[in-house]
Amino acid sequence: MDKTDILNYIRDSIVNLDFEKSKEFTKIALENKVDPQEIILKSIAEGMEIVGKKFEASEYFLSELIVAGEIGKEITQILQPYLKGAEVKKIGKVVIGTVSGDLHDIGKNIVSMMLEASEFEVVDLGADVPVESFLEAVKREKPQVVAMSALLTVTMVEMKNVIEALKKTGLRDRVKVIIGGAAVTEEFAKSIGADGYGANAVQGVRICKGWIT
Repeated sequence: MDKTDILNYIRDSIVNLDFEKSKEFTKIALENKVDPQEIILKSIAEGMEIVGKKFEASEYFLSELIVAGEIGKEITQILQPYLKGAEVKKIGKVVIGTVSGDLHDIGKNIVSMMLEASEFEVVDLGADVPVESFLEAVKREKPQVVAMSALLTVTMVEMKNVIEALKKTGLRDRVKVIIGGAAVTEEFAKSIGADGYGANAVQGVRICKGWIT
């Protein structure tokens, strides 16, 4: 079994939502001295990309997205001891949170998981995040992207408030802003000056990758 075969087996185990096979082949890869970075780039990222396409084609649904993301996280945990001392290359950084007044975080968590699987560094601020916390995170973390979620119509205005605050503090030009969530539409995103709108997690991650790569 050569390196390419092993990497493909790990990738396919993610696509097939097979926890046991994914762990088994990851251990085989490490025994065969396969670079952990290659496992992340070739197996996890490519596997999640295929899962995303299946989701968009309605072959997979939300539950499958979550399972694939969990498998990706589990493989990364297995690789962690082997990555120490080696700089894990990230393609970019995203600050993400559900806006103030909104406690829903399932959708936001799925996006975070998929961003991490796609080689982003993710700074997750959680739910019910006030404007000031978004601003502080942008100053501190210097991300390329700010992602906001809202499931309640009454909290959508908070997205506009964050964008306005970014403008007032001179931070707006430093970041791309993407919004999503059940309450949000593409028209609303345009009306408040957001750079992008993700109708679902797969689309949101693809937009973020398009801005960076």
